[in-house]
Amino acid sequence: MSAIDISQCSRCRKPAILYQEYSGQHYCSSCLIRSVRKRIGKELRKQLILPKGENKESTTIMVAVSGGKDSAVLLETLHHFLKNRKDVKLIAGCVNEGIEGYRKPSMECAEKLANNLGIEFKSLSYKSLGFDDMDNVVKVMPKISKKNEEVKGMSPCSFCGVFRRKGINKLASEMNADYVAFGHNLDDMAQTVLMNLQKGDLERTIRLAPHTWAPIKGMAPRIVPIRWIPEQEVQAYAMTLDLPFHDDECPHSHQALRILHRDIVAKMEDAVPGTRHGLVHSSDSIKEMFAKNNNQQLSDLSNKSANNCEKCGEITSQEICKACIMKKWLVDHS
Repeated sequence: MSAIDISQCSRCRKPAILYQEYSGQHYCSSCLIRSVRKRIGKELRKQLILPKGENKESTTIMVAVSGGKDSAVLLETLHHFLKNRKDVKLIAGCVNEGIEGYRKPSMECAEKLANNLGIEFKSLSYKSLGFDDMDNVVKVMPKISKKNEEVKGMSPCSFCGVFRRKGINKLASEMNADYVAFGHNLDDMAQTVLMNLQKGDLERTIRLAPHTWAPIKGMAPRIVPIRWIPEQEVQAYAMTLDLPFHDDECPHSHQALRILHRDIVAKMEDAVPGTRHGLVHSSDSIKEMFAKNNNQQLSDLSNKSANNCEKCGEITSQEICKACIMKKWLVDHS
């Protein structure tokens, strides 16, 4: 029987646990942790602008957590970099969508990690926002689609994403958050860019986080510090540090359009390593080029389509926000 060939770390020659296809580098667990933290730290310094001076006020960052690996790594790394800052407060915020067998164990993981790190944990449910649990929404969607043409072809994620954003905004408002941090990894960001480009939706591309250089009036800027870390490296980091996270997929996510784009991006990355980085860089370039050609600041472009919903007052690009429209669909059905 031949011995198993284990690759050596490109940095220290210890046994490697991960191969970085796009760079050709092998990483052991220790070097991977240092590499991931270095990249996140660099991005965090770009995205998080803290007040300076003797009279600087405390900055509150709401970390949107779900119990998954991405938000676990986000919370742990933000704590790593900011735990000694007296002028920064981290709060973990979680939205309970009401999905049986999925949300409870994931929320338990999120709260456990927050407690381990000494970070305050807060949550709210869809029902507290006036919506129904997602399990019930999924059951009535076919009936709602009979009365509303727009609902035909929608996946449960279309409703859930809108309701979750509403919950995040509510939590951020209750916490008086100066920033909201999301755990979107490189794969997530690349998929979103491709989805926006496929739809020809430049406005969504311009509004894509991070919002540090393009804040939307009336909304705490969104930051995405782990946006350059591929999903595989996020998972390896979380497992190496034994972070508590729930790894099951949402039972309603199989219908999501994002699944198609996830597969496309994965195939493109396999064929041409570095594709994900290129897609996200293209998004940043579109923002910069659009602002330059129109002789505008990115903040002006972001606020061009930002209005206040006539029903609830939330920021929206329409007269009535999508959350209120969907809520009316549910109410009319009942």
